Order: sequence, then C-alpha cells, then structure tokens
Amino acid sequence: MLNSTIRVGHEPTMDSRRVLTSEALAFVLALDAMFAERRTELLERRRDRMRAVRAGERLGFLEGTRHIREDQSWSVATPAPSLADRRVEITGPPTRTMTVNALNSGARVWMADFEDATTPTWSNLMEGHTSLMDALDGSLDFTTPEGKRYRVHEDAATIVMRPRGWHLVDKGVVIDGRPISASLLDFGLHAFHCAHRQIARGGVPGFYLPKLESHLEARLWNDVFIAAQEMLGLPRGTFRATVLIETIPAAFEMEEILYELREHSAGLNAGRWDYLFSTIKYHAHDSKFVLPDRSSVRMTVDFMRAYTDLLVQTCHRRGAYAIGGMAAAVPVKSDPQRFEQALVAVRQDKEREAQAGFDGSWVAHPALVPLCDEAFTTAFGPDRTDQRDVLRADVHVTAADLLAVERTPGVISEEGVRANIRTSLRYLAAWLDGFGAVALDGLMEDAATVEIARSQLWQWRRHHSELVDGRHVSGALMKSMIAEEVAQLRSESQGGLSLDRAVQLLTELVMAPNLEPFFTSIAYARWVSAVTQMNDEMELLAS
Repeated sequence: MLNSTIRVGHEPTMDSRRVLTSEALAFVLALDAMFAERRTELLERRRDRMRAVRAGERLGFLEGTRHIREDQSWSVATPAPSLADRRVEITGPPTRTMTVNALNSGARVWMADFEDATTPTWSNLMEGHTSLMDALDGSLDFTTPEGKRYRVHEDAATIVMRPRGWHLVDKGVVIDGRPISASLLDFGLHAFHCAHRQIARGGVPGFYLPKLESHLEARLWNDVFIAAQEMLGLPRGTFRATVLIETIPAAFEMEEILYELREHSAGLNAGRWDYLFSTIKYHAHDSKFVLPDRSSVRMTVDFMRAYTDLLVQTCHRRGAYAIGGMAAAVPVKSDPQRFEQALVAVRQDKEREAQAGFDGSWVAHPALVPLCDEAFTTAFGPDRTDQRDVLRADVHVTAADLLAVERTPGVISEEGVRANIRTSLRYLAAWLDGFGAVALDGLMEDAATVEIARSQLWQWRRHHSELVDGRHVSGALMKSMIAEEVAQLRSESQGGLSLDRAVQLLTELVMAPNLEPFFTSIAYARWVSAVTQMNDEMELLAS
C-alpha cells in the first residue's frame, strides 16, 4: 500500500496542467515507490567502484557474467517496424520549433533529448512533454509572432525520447520530502502520456537510456519498463530502448547490458564525448590517462577505435543495432566555406562508421541528414536497411585495449587550453540562461562537450601537464587564462547575463581538489532549481 505525498513546487502553467494530471502523478508515484530505493543503492555501487579504481583497481570484463558473454543462444528482440531503419538519426531538445524541424528533417529517427541538450528548467521540461504529445496527436501546428508557420509533415521521423540519467534528481517534484529521480519523472510522464499515442500511430514507445555504468542499472530500467507496461495495459516487450555506451565501466559490460534489456533492446549507441569524460573521471588521479588537446582525440585513436569496434561486434552478435556518434556541424551563414570544410570532415566520419559496420548515426542539424543518409545507404546497398549481418569477426578487443589512453598521439597546447576554457564559459552561460543546445563556432554543443572540456582542464592542472611550449599548467596559469578569456568574451559581447555565474562555476570545477562527477548536478542544485520557490503545491495522496 502506498501512503505518500507528492508535491509539485511550481505554479501551474498551460503546459504543466496538461502534463501533471492526477493520473499521471499517481503513475509516477507508483514507479518511485517500486524503484527509488534500488536506484539509490546502484548509485552507491557506482561510488564504490570509482573509489576502487582510484585506489588502484583496474576496470575489466566481469568474471561473474562470463557465462552470459559465452552463451551464443540468446539475442535481443526482433526490431520493431518503426525502428527497423535507423541509418540517420537527428537529436535535439524537445522545444516546439525543434520538434517540428527534427520530425520534418528527413531523418528516420529523432531523439527528443530531455538530458544533455536541455537545461532542466521547469518550463523547458513541461514544454517538452506537451510538444511530444501534440506531435503524436498531429496537432503541433503553430505560427510564430514573426509569421513563420510550423507543422509536422506526414512522413515524420520516429520519436525516441531520452530521459535524464539515474544520477539526477528533480527538485520540482518532491515525494515525502525528497526530490524525485529525474529518470523516473521524465520516463514516467512520457510513457503515461505518449505510449498509447505512439502505438496508435503505428510505432512503439522508444527510449534512449543515458549514462548507464553497469548491467545492474540496465536491469533496473528493464524492471521499470515491465512495471510501466503492466500499469498501462501494454504487452511485455512493447517498449524499446537503445543504451548509450558513454561511460568507461559500461564498455566492459556491453553484452550484459544487452542481455538485461534483451526483450526491450533496440541496440547501443557510441556516445563519444561523454565516453572520453568518463574515462578521465574514473582515472582522474592517474597521470597515465592524461589526454592531449581535445581536437586531437579522434575516433581513430587506439582506445576509441577499440571501444567502437567492440560495440559493433557486440551488437551484431546479438541482433542489435549499433548506432554511431554525433556529427555536430551546423551551417555558418557568415562563413559558408568553413561549413563546406566541415561537411567534408562529417562525410569522412560517417563513411568510416558505415565501413566499420554501424547501422546508422547521429546528426545535430537537418543540413547533415542527406550526407549521413548517403554514407549509410551506399554501405548498405539496395537490399538492406542495416548491417547487422556484419559480425566483425576480425575484432579482438582486450581490457588493455580499452584502457590504452597512453597510446593517444598529440600535445597539450595553449590554444587547446584556451579552447576548452572558452567553449566551457560560453556554453555554461547559455545553459544557465536555459539553453541546453548551443551553436558555438559552427558546432552544436551540449552538456557532453563541457564535461570533457572542463575535465581536461582539471586533469591538466592536477598533473601540472607540460604545454608544447615548455610551460606547465598550474592553478595560477589556469586562473589567468580564464580571466583573459572572460575579458575577450566581454569585449565581444558574448556570454550573456549568466557569464559571471559561468566563470564562478568553471573556476570552482577546475580548481577543485577532486574532479566533480557532473557539472549539471551542481549547476542545477545551485541555480536552476532555485529559480522557482515552492510557490504552489499540488498534493496527491495515493493509497
């Protein structure tokens, strides 16, 4: 029996009244009652493993699950028809305009991103849910004050929703005095409102699952799916999930993650920047894991190639889709020549992924959809919609290969340090102003970019890394460069109203004695969640 009080600490809006119905809140409350404690326990397991690695233990493939890896009899679920062709997927925050543009982009799939591309303000979250509801109802049709009309075409992309990760909470919804898991809130509201809507349109409710660090966390998601499907009156196996392999521990458990989700699995995705961030984070105090300039760490370096090759092989052994990484280029109207150069690099990247056996990949802008589509269509040939028959028997990846960061070529330059500072400051200022997807220097950046950038800054300072000009990165040098970049941004009128807070946050992150797990947790707790006080409360007593 449930006897809990759920409080929503925001004044009702047009969007929230549609989303936070008493029935939807009861659904979320039920999920919380079943799974909140397990989530907390698994987060503590994460902390234990990180402490063990920092104490000298090496990450590796699990001996206790060897039988799963060696058992050739199991496979994931047969692909759902609406997710059978994934050669090009577009990503972005679920604002109303982005929803229309993404669904009309020509991509096969749109990842509606409530996580890295969305600052979790209450208005952003509520707008996201109503945008997806209206898109599935066919009623997302509006005209901006400037007179531009937006409406979704008939051949729209399939919606796959990405909730926030297990590590995050949402202080806007409080259950018995504690903030709810952001994962359960995002997933629960979307499943409650949109699962039947998607099925009515001939699709399936699809999800991208971020930041997983173990197969036990995948098992928790699978159990959440089973419970939600039962409460919604849907057959077991209706939901489909693609897991982002964007943490270094998950790279050692890819097969087990597929196994835990096998009746709901739609594949794995290679989350590049977050994977690099996680690699640094787990080995932050080990000088052998210091990386060169971010621009030097390409997907072709040894440890990144090992990770992606293993991902393709693992997926195809089990009948799952392997989805490649993000192409973040966006058109720069003021510099078309630069954009053309970016297109050449994107084409090469997508052709490399297609040749490696991936079944599709991500883009951030509609202008890249045809290019990505062409790369994979050429690789597939006329009779295939995927490459799951490419088993990559040539791949033999060891634990040492996944950890071979020392073999990464490149140097640490002053420009590399400054680029990380500048990108971090500009993005953080925009994020604090409520924008989670930001076009910077011809690239669409999200939270993952800042995580890798600021973790490198911390790593270089912590290890007094040597620059190519012979200087060593000290705290004093880092602070002086931050001050100089701030002055430059102000002279260019960049950074917005939140630049001061961005400087405060970045300086704190870079100068901290230990590498903070996620900037989003700190920034959300300190600034975003504090914007709205507990002005109005909706209470639901479930029993």
